[in-house]
Amino acid sequence: MKKVLDENVIPLFQEEQKPQDSAWRKSIPAQVFLNYFFAINYHISHSSEESGLRTNAFFRQHSADVTEQDLQALARILHNSWSTEYALRATAELGDETYLRNALHWTFPQAYYSIFAGLQAFLYTLGIKTNSEAAIRREAGRLVVKNAYPRAIGYYAAGPYCDFSIHRLPLAGYKAGLQIAGKEIEAQAQIGQFLRTTRKLTANAIRQQVQKNPATAIKSAKTGKVLDKWSSQHWQQITWRMGYTTLFDLLSRLRISSSQKEIDRFVEAEIDFKLFHECLLSIVSYMNGLHESYVAQAMGLEKYRKIVTELPEHLSNSFVENRLHHMVEPLFTEGTSPMQISAAA
Repeated sequence: MKKVLDENVIPLFQEEQKPQDSAWRKSIPAQVFLNYFFAINYHISHSSEESGLRTNAFFRQHSADVTEQDLQALARILHNSWSTEYALRATAELGDETYLRNALHWTFPQAYYSIFAGLQAFLYTLGIKTNSEAAIRREAGRLVVKNAYPRAIGYYAAGPYCDFSIHRLPLAGYKAGLQIAGKEIEAQAQIGQFLRTTRKLTANAIRQQVQKNPATAIKSAKTGKVLDKWSSQHWQQITWRMGYTTLFDLLSRLRISSSQKEIDRFVEAEIDFKLFHECLLSIVSYMNGLHESYVAQAMGLEKYRKIVTELPEHLSNSFVENRLHHMVEPLFTEGTSPMQISAAA
């Protein structure tokens, strides 16, 4: 796999025009963040043949011994995911620009935690029962590498600091522009940049954590003092702590941004907030549908249907049932093998 480095990314255009407007310059960080999530959604929507689970071997082989206690636990986790998505949808449907601008304070974490809960339900069916976000993201990274997810979101970054490799995203080596993606090459370039910057943040955070602890800090062999500067060999020593950088790590940036001063820059920026919410909602719906499909595969389609029919009033006849009919049920009917129909019964 060819390494993709910041210094050797390929420009999409020879000379990209850079707007000089002061308001635009102040909005660039927020615009780039919007670009990233638009690109993720663009890549999913333009990879229709690679965005489903119908031919996914991991999905077809997925099974679990689900007890009545497990069913109740899974229903609770799914209710958390759906209620959070309901709140996100309620905000997006209001549609007022000013309201959506200020709503980022809660819609960012809502998008993250809705997907997080759905992922938690999926992991529960694999016997991984934890509330630790770090552990859940680590397990999610392993599942991505094992091809548990469609190729449309199966990309990831690996390797030590300043020597990252991008996998399953062949156009990630192109330099990302400042405009909304209009082509697949632009979307992949922006996703690739998002993966690299996120992995850099992870590496630096781990470095800081390691160096603060006298028991783990890397020290000078000559002076015994904690090193301020690291070589490539030092970065390699912490690579195992980083795991893989996947879409789930990119989504975690929503949670981080919502809890820091960075969110104020978004609120004050001149970007398309309605588009931002539409992208988030689309990604949430897609990701939750994948995890719901896995849960249905594990417990059986009829038991999953029962959970959906017993939803509280605010969730009945809603997006949950719509996804059941359009995303989950087709996996157990059209072109499904007899073995899978039996498992779903």
